[in-house]
This record gives sequence, C-alpha cells and structure tokens, in this order.
Amino acid sequence: MNTMRPGSTLVIGAGLSGLATAHALAERGLPVTVLEARDRVADPWRNRHPALRLNIHRKFAGLPGQAAPKSDGTYLKRDTVVAHLERYAARLEAPIHFGVAVTAVEPDETGWRVTTDASEYGAENVVIATGRESIPHIPDWPGQDAFAGQLLHVADLGDVSRFDGQRVLVVGAGNSGTDALNHLARHNPAEVMVSVRYGPAVVPKSIFGYPIHGLARVFAALPNAVLDPAFKLTERLFLGDLRRYGLTSHPEGGSTRLLRDGVTFAIDDGFVAALKAGRFRIVPRVEGFSGDNVALADGSVCRPDVVIAATGYRTGLEPLLGHLGVLDENGRPHHPMGERDPEMPGLWFAGFKPIYTGFFDAAGIAAGRIASGVAADASRGAPSDTLDMHASHVAHQRPAPADASLS
Repeated sequence: MNTMRPGSTLVIGAGLSGLATAHALAERGLPVTVLEARDRVADPWRNRHPALRLNIHRKFAGLPGQAAPKSDGTYLKRDTVVAHLERYAARLEAPIHFGVAVTAVEPDETGWRVTTDASEYGAENVVIATGRESIPHIPDWPGQDAFAGQLLHVADLGDVSRFDGQRVLVVGAGNSGTDALNHLARHNPAEVMVSVRYGPAVVPKSIFGYPIHGLARVFAALPNAVLDPAFKLTERLFLGDLRRYGLTSHPEGGSTRLLRDGVTFAIDDGFVAALKAGRFRIVPRVEGFSGDNVALADGSVCRPDVVIAATGYRTGLEPLLGHLGVLDENGRPHHPMGERDPEMPGLWFAGFKPIYTGFFDAAGIAAGRIASGVAADASRGAPSDTLDMHASHVAHQRPAPADASLS
C-alpha cells in the first residue's frame, strides 16, 4: 500500500451522489478514488425506459460545478441525464476504477479497509454512494414462479408500446408505478388494472401551467402539519375525488411519508384521466398467482398478460454493512445524507434520503457535508491511512470519454 495524505477517501459508487462527493473532495484538494462495480457511469439510467423524463424541475437537476442542460425544457430526458453524468465524470479530477465490486467494508486501526473482487484498498474515509434504489424488489408472492404470463419489475419497463393490445396489471401506484401508468395512458393496452394497498398521495404535474416541482424549495421550508393537508386539498381541487374511482389514500399525509419513510409522491401526467375515462381500473392488493390467474385480496381473480411490479427497491447494504449497526430495519443508513456518525467515524453515506428538491440537489448537499467533515478531520491531523494503488487496478480505470457532450 502507498501512504496517502490525511483525508484520503474511497467513494463506493459512481452514480450522481458518488460523483458529486468525489468532486467536492477533489475541489478541496483531498485525495479521493471512486470504485464502481459497473463498466461505465449512468448504467441504471441507460436501462430505464426510453420515454423517461425526470419528474424534478431542471433547476434542481444540476450537480456541484455543472448546471443541468436546457435542451429538453423543464424536465430532462433519459438520454440527456446519461450525457449529463458522462460529462460530469469526464471532468472529475479523481480516478474512477470501473468493474470493481466491493465485497467487504471493515474498520481497522488506521481507518477503513475495503475488499473488492480485485484486491484490497485502505483509506481514512469511506463513502457509500450506491443509492436507495440499488436492487429492484418484487414480493415473494405464492405461485409467482409458475405464472403463465410475464412478471417484471418497473425498473425493466422498457418501451411501453410493446404492451399494446395486452392486459396489464400494475402493482403499486407510487411514484414509479404512476410513471409507468402515465406512459401506458399514451398507448393502447387492451386493459390496465392497478393494484393498490393504501393508495398514493397524488399531485398534478403542473398547476395552471406552472410545474409543481418548481415550488420545491417552498415545500421544503414548510412543516408537515401544513403540507399534509395542503397536498390533500391540491389533489382534491385539481384531480377530483379519486375515491369515486376506487383510489383511496394513505391515512398519513404525503409529506410525512416522503420525509419520514422516503415514499415519494405519485405525479399525475395522464394516469388520472385514464382512470376517470374507464381505461384503467383499481383492483385490490395482490395475494398470489395460480397459472394464468392473479388472486386478489377480496377473493376475486384477474387474468393479466403482463404484471408490472412497481413495488420498490432495496439498498442491498445488509451483506456489506449489516454487522456494523449503521442500518435501520429496512436496510437504510441511520445517517443517509452526509451526516457525521459519531459511532462510526470515517464512514459516510450519500444518496439515501429523498428530499423535496430531488436526488440531484440531495447529492450536492450530502457532498458538501462530507467534504467539509473530511477536510475538518484532515486539518486536525487525523491519522493518515493508505490507499492501495496496485497496478492491477489500472485495467479497471476507464474514465468517461473526454469528448462526452450533452444531448
């Protein structure tokens, strides 16, 4: 191992939170290396369906040192997000080691030891930036393995035109489920059923032509006691009484669920109109599968050709960090957004907490907190550690192309 200056940091994950954190550290002259299991940046974005647009306003989609592109108008397209991240990675003044999967993270007497499928690294600080939505989650429904139709997670939605003429069951009407439903509303499936447990907090994408997410900083400044009833009133005024169409709402408010549980709002952009027109219909929660049939909680069955599970994601951190006591019962970090953990110095997290302004803005906030904390520790003369730079890693280091540009 080669000796490094105080403040050496390993960032695990080259998504937007990892890249933003590496940028903030490098900008302060602190040594940082990024480890990424995939072979390039933005792979999760590349795998999203081609019609995807962000639900966050462009003004909140920038990263530290790089504003969001204006080519798409208010909401960035999928491919624009990919190019945005490629450009950011290409300008990063820190090495990114691609194709390196982390298998263990352990504290030692001088800092942290990180084991990968290639070799071992050491650093004073480790930043976990692998994200809340690392692993798509599908419940273990009875009989699902023998289901005669197609079962897929919404992360694998792809081009929704392929569902034209088919009977589709969407399980879950949260943010990702409603996004899929908005796209289905623009196509011609034979039937669309929506299975919900409690029902989402739904908001219109715009009010009187103004994007509702443009008010995110206002929302962030208000307490839940104000926002919960305000969002319910907004839903009723602009979307109507959705209970008439079978879509109930959770007993707790949307703001409370967002900030406490990370459950994001469902943003309507065609789903509600399709529901009111009878093109979509609400059905009870899924209980299990049997051959061609899907059993529902009220004892009825439906027979979809395709089941799209919009049933959330898992962080996948338990095998790596579960023994350290830094995760809650859902596998999410106790300090999710760059906060210092007094019980586990040198271990930081970024990208694990939704906020009103969105995940790009959250990445910048966490990056600033982490860089400030690492810089403060380094200035106090915290014990320096080492960072392994074996030649074997060179083969994995493939920065994004220098000519990467915005679409």
